[in-house]
Amino acid sequence: MSGAREVVLARIRAALCDVPADEQAAPPTAFVLGDDGLEEPAFVLRSRFAARVEDYGARVTRVSVAPAAIRAAVAQACVRHGIRRLAVPGDVPVEWLPPGIELLADEPGAPLSRATLDETGAVLTGCAGAIAQTGTIVLDGGPGQGRRALTLLADVHVCVVLVEQIVGDVSEALAAVGAVLGQTRRPVTLVSGPSATSDIELERVEGVHGPRRMEIVLAG
Repeated sequence: MSGAREVVLARIRAALCDVPADEQAAPPTAFVLGDDGLEEPAFVLRSRFAARVEDYGARVTRVSVAPAAIRAAVAQACVRHGIRRLAVPGDVPVEWLPPGIELLADEPGAPLSRATLDETGAVLTGCAGAIAQTGTIVLDGGPGQGRRALTLLADVHVCVVLVEQIVGDVSEALAAVGAVLGQTRRPVTLVSGPSATSDIELERVEGVHGPRRMEIVLAG
């Protein structure tokens, strides 16, 4: 193997021998390991994540990162589900907030009651990350996400996921949030589509452990 490696490197050096010393190389494309252990372009993560989370029953809307595009997608999600009141973390980006919707801010010093969250029925948050391999959203209570109860009691969860937040697998996601969690001790919630379970007769029941419906705004 070492002999073959030297042959390949020698050919590369020979091919580059006439390149001026001051010429800058083009930035490399980001790569990640795929299911087969081979590297694949990072843009594949977006399509893989969208496909996996849609398999779980979530609806994915792809938009640009422009705040107006994200806000429009959030507004469309609200229209689809007849949402008139929306619970939001106090620090959610104001550019995401749709017009014509009553917004209830959940602040650390003035949290919404569980009864209010249950009556409101819908929540808008960001996320800490997303996992392409499993179609999973990572929530760690960080900026734009709010406390855990906010995303467990609502019937509809509208979640904004930035393409740059998507990683390949679970280990990458945990590594990304691990450093912060070691200091904050915040709980981590992994969400793969709308909440669902089965009873003893394998009848599917939705909404037992969280939102029955999930809207993903995939920006980027």
